Amino acid sequence: MKKVFLVMIACCFFAAQTFGQESGNSDNPNAAEVTFEKIEHDFGKVSINSLPEIEFTFTNTGKEPLIIHRCNAPCGCTTPICPLGKPILPGETGTVKVTYSTTSYAHKFDRSFTMTTNAKNSTLRLTVKGEVTDAETASK
Repeated sequence: MKKVFLVMIACCFFAAQTFGQESGNSDNPNAAEVTFEKIEHDFGKVSINSLPEIEFTFTNTGKEPLIIHRCNAPCGCTTPICPLGKPILPGETGTVKVTYSTTSYAHKFDRSFTMTTNAKNSTLRLTVKGEVTDAETASK
């Protein structure tokens, strides 16, 4: 029984060490580092039932290849498209395309999504905001 308990503890420790490494390389001076031109975009007024989109541009300013593991949006209205798993070499740039799906009613929105990477700054938050209005108001 003691052996089973010790094996379970060892497995938990091993799993924590393995999965914990994906959360960034803050102690690695050569690790990749993500630098965005901007981390927030205001669409202003947009029409109901439109699909406004923006591309956030970033550069790997670190010394090792950057790998994006995940792009998570809090709801189905915000869709980020990231270059998942594709190594972005030091000095190279990349883009994250974000589309916001407006709905059939007027409202203000402020949505963030997160990217998880192997960089020093492993978790990054990008934001889109604006106001959904009827078509007549949006064009003014």
